[in-house]
Amino acid sequence: MVSSRLYLKEMDTVGQINTGDNGVEKQGSCLLLRYASQNSLDESSQKHVPRPSSKEKPPYRNHHHTHRAFDVMNVMRKQNLLCDVTLVADSIEVPAHKMVLAACSPYFYAMFTSFEESKQERITLQGVDSQALQLLVEYVYSSEVHVTEENVQVLLPAANLLQLTDVRDACCDFLQAQLHPTNCLGIRAFADLHGCLELLSHAETYIEQHFPEVVECEEFLTLSHQQVSKLICSDRLTVPSEEKVFECVIAWVHHDLESRQMHLAELMEHVRLPLLSQEYLVQRVEEEPLLKANLQCKDYLIEALKYHLLKGEQKILFKTPRTKPRQPVGLPKVLLVVGGQAPKAIRSVECYDFKEERWYQVAEMPTRRCRAGLSMIGGCVYAVGGFNGSLRVRTVDVYDAALDQWSSCASMEARRSTLGVAVLGNCIYAVGGFDGSTGLNSAEMYDPRTHEWRMIAPMSTRRSSVGVGVVNGLLYAVGGYDGASRQCLSSVECYNPETDSWSPVTEMSARRSGAGVGVLDGILYAVGGHDGPLVRKSVESYNPENKTWTPVADMALCRRNAGVVALNCMLYVVGGDDGTSNLASVEVYNPKTDSWSMLPSSMGIGRSYAGVAIIDKPM
Repeated sequence: MVSSRLYLKEMDTVGQINTGDNGVEKQGSCLLLRYASQNSLDESSQKHVPRPSSKEKPPYRNHHHTHRAFDVMNVMRKQNLLCDVTLVADSIEVPAHKMVLAACSPYFYAMFTSFEESKQERITLQGVDSQALQLLVEYVYSSEVHVTEENVQVLLPAANLLQLTDVRDACCDFLQAQLHPTNCLGIRAFADLHGCLELLSHAETYIEQHFPEVVECEEFLTLSHQQVSKLICSDRLTVPSEEKVFECVIAWVHHDLESRQMHLAELMEHVRLPLLSQEYLVQRVEEEPLLKANLQCKDYLIEALKYHLLKGEQKILFKTPRTKPRQPVGLPKVLLVVGGQAPKAIRSVECYDFKEERWYQVAEMPTRRCRAGLSMIGGCVYAVGGFNGSLRVRTVDVYDAALDQWSSCASMEARRSTLGVAVLGNCIYAVGGFDGSTGLNSAEMYDPRTHEWRMIAPMSTRRSSVGVGVVNGLLYAVGGYDGASRQCLSSVECYNPETDSWSPVTEMSARRSGAGVGVLDGILYAVGGHDGPLVRKSVESYNPENKTWTPVADMALCRRNAGVVALNCMLYVVGGDDGTSNLASVEVYNPKTDSWSMLPSSMGIGRSYAGVAIIDKPM
């Protein structure tokens, strides 16, 4: 009644009321509208104003609504409010809402709509880890899960079972990024067990492409004979030579000789003995005691020796599964250039993509570093020693390209800058260098299995600014500066790890300090360098078989302190300086034509004393 009186009073103040044909008081309705809109900003906003025809506006949508709603539901779950189910795993209880679980997981949708569990308030999940269950329920409400090394092995199978495929895929991506020679066989088996086909394929490809490193790890020795057989029969194995396949079979059998000896012939069937050198067949394979006691293995050896006796077309026509060369599918490669002097020590690291013909920056080193040695082992790049702008250092930084991250590892025994670094027998050797007061004749070795450096026999000569290279299992220290005679060196000496001794080899034709050293097809190359003020563009090569140095074509530019690395039968010489300024260009040597060419593009900055390596392009 009160509202009616207010309504009539308002009408009385306006004046005459117009009545329509049907008796509806139009003005009154308008007045009522006015009364209802007293608090509006603009009376006209309450009137219907005809507008030109236009497209209908889309409905209002709050893009944060769902996220906020799930946040509130998650708070309610944690406070056990309106929860209608309790999941149990390993005696751990996890309250939740059936509707939310069913909306996010086909497994729970089926459970709560089609099975007797739909009427239960407490459900025990068999075969699900309690930690994984808690993480996955949290993920259902929050859309976030942190995959780690500690939880991935329980999280992946649980996500698989509960059909949370996006979490399973996140676990697979994490494991794929963790692939390493020490764990790839285990990851492959894990992927196979849980039906993760994409991860399985990536792991198998990784194993084939890193076979030499994989067979050096403990995981390989634990494989069954069927698994070893399947691995070594692949045409796609990336191996420097078939020697590695032969040696890994012998090592696997010796690991448990009593039970594994019976599988020797089955495995040797997949070792391509005809592809080994005749010398290796006679000196190593024929002398292997395991093969002498096995008639089938003797037949494989005879086949290989017969293959070497054949000439020309006869050899081409002699075909068995063991005469077929392996055809590895390698990962794309990039050229890594680390640190250097530009003109002071820098942290910068650049990569050159050969396919795209462009340079790009990757993660910087933790500290400034030039005049260091660089080597790659186990898929990681080691920057060893050098000069940080103030001090000669003995520290070592390690780069993981897959993660684009640097970390540190054990330091050397001695401070060394302008040292030579190479990999021999799966260990890193650091040779010579300068410790801040004197040139060094000492050398040391890093074993990645023990993570320790130890000294080896010293060289006969102090050598700073020394170049090193490995040919046929021997390490060569080339030229340098001895600090005593105040002359650059033309001498070369060779280290044999089996005898832990150095011996002199034929001297170069020229004195070279700061020469770049690279190896192509068993030939050692000494590139550029200087003799006092004279910076060289000349290059010479050493053949260990005839023990002679031979001049090859000169580079286009004089270079010293350049980085040298080999790829696809070509030698790349990176940066350096010409005695006046640092160089950003890269020259490429083709031994087939004995000629040099320039890389299409130069580095972002000129660098001397930079470390270089060829690495797999991160996928």
